[in-house]
Amino acid sequence: MLMKFSKTILTSLGKKFFMALSGLALSGFIVVHLAGNIALLYPDKDPFNKYAHFLENLGGLLYFAELLLAAIFVIHFIFAVYVQLGNWSARPKRYAAIKNARHTSKKSFASVTMIYTGLMIIVFTILHLLHFKYGEVMMYTTSDGLYVRDLYTLVYQFFSNIWNVIFYITVMILLGFHISHGVWSAFQSLGISGKRFTYYMQKFGYTFAVLMGFGFLFLPIYIYFVSGGVL
Repeated sequence: MLMKFSKTILTSLGKKFFMALSGLALSGFIVVHLAGNIALLYPDKDPFNKYAHFLENLGGLLYFAELLLAAIFVIHFIFAVYVQLGNWSARPKRYAAIKNARHTSKKSFASVTMIYTGLMIIVFTILHLLHFKYGEVMMYTTSDGLYVRDLYTLVYQFFSNIWNVIFYITVMILLGFHISHGVWSAFQSLGISGKRFTYYMQKFGYTFAVLMGFGFLFLPIYIYFVSGGVL
């Protein structure tokens, strides 16, 4: 059984299957992450900091969730590289130009730049973790006497710098392109397809990308102007 499973993973369909499954899982995390960040819109820092404090004090459950998320991230990256290398070897000649194809072709700017936008997202994720999760620790006491890390202020300080805002916006645009193709094609890789279904999944993928992109773009822009950001 184990040998059969390992052989399945190494097939072209197996690689796409696990890449798709892990990609959808990461898309779900994006939704949860954005939902939590909405608390940054409150002028009161307590809601966001209490939310962050709650997560940090989940103990073993938090470590398990982080390890699981990291594993999903690594799985997605590894299989994405395998699939991309397979595509390149099957098509030695690169596209002369990156543009949307017509008729029934699914080639688009988003589809042919998936590996590059993915790499950029990985670099951004590492920097994001280093600055916020493992960055400066500022503490304060909430209105009800809870002594917690002031992550809210750290975020506002970061986005008071226009260059940080520009960098963040650029990466979020790339993320939008990445998931606009990734979400709907994941269902296709999982074998859930059909002429009508694929059409609606494409629309869903584009809509999902726009909503997530707008959400993550709005936050730094809002914070920049509220915090009295500087050039």
